Amino acid sequence: MTTLSQRLSLLRKERGYTQEWTAGQVQLSLRAYQNYERGDREPVAGTLLTLADFYGVSVDYLLGRTENREVNR
Repeated sequence: MTTLSQRLSLLRKERGYTQEWTAGQVQLSLRAYQNYERGDREPVAGTLLTLADFYGVSVDYLLGRTENREVNR
């Protein structure tokens, strides 16, 4: 099963973003974003929603609960 950290890294790299740029766009410190991608920490619910919205994917996709990236609204 794919982990949150792997999904964050995959999505960022697919788009050609740096960790620093991504962190700035979602209003996180570089260190916080790096911790999420390394799997050292997990984001709180609000941050998880922000990351899902930023990447245009569902929270379930980020958490590895589905392979479907589509957001159901």
